Amino acid sequence: MNQEKIGNFLKQLRKEKNLTQEQLAEQFNVSRRTVSRWETGNNMPDLGLLIEMSDYYEVSLRELLDGERKSEKMNKELEETVLKVADYSNDEKQRLLHRMHYLLIIGFIGFMISMIIEAMNLGHISPYQEISDFGLGLAFGTMIVQIIFTSKYEAKIRAFKMRLLKKMKKKEFN
Repeated sequence: MNQEKIGNFLKQLRKEKNLTQEQLAEQFNVSRRTVSRWETGNNMPDLGLLIEMSDYYEVSLRELLDGERKSEKMNKELEETVLKVADYSNDEKQRLLHRMHYLLIIGFIGFMISMIIEAMNLGHISPYQEISDFGLGLAFGTMIVQIIFTSKYEAKIRAFKMRLLKKMKKKEFN
């Protein structure tokens, strides 16, 4: 796979639609810098974006990955396989989101236990002090874990879900 060739093809497709990099970036919810990196071949769009781009530019996924137009249509089985891979990726991200929700609930319970103990002025009594400290530690620990996981992936997960939902809705109407 020649990333530079693919980048040039992406640039050609963008120019055929008379779009600037900024306009294309807005279309796919990415930065202009990201579009520039695609077009220079430094980076590649993720699978979900490639599927959306193939629909947007009205070219097959195979053509995008080859970096040139082909006369034949993409094999339907290959397209279905790619869509299944995208769905699988979305399912994995959904599981991560559920885990984050469970962590949030656990952290909230720990925080509430600590707050109740402190509100009842029991924080200076030995077993209650340990329980209160454990609750606060649990709350802050789950918060740190959530920040680590979501800071890098949350925006990508949300954008990917939106692209898949649009694609599914488009298929329902066709």
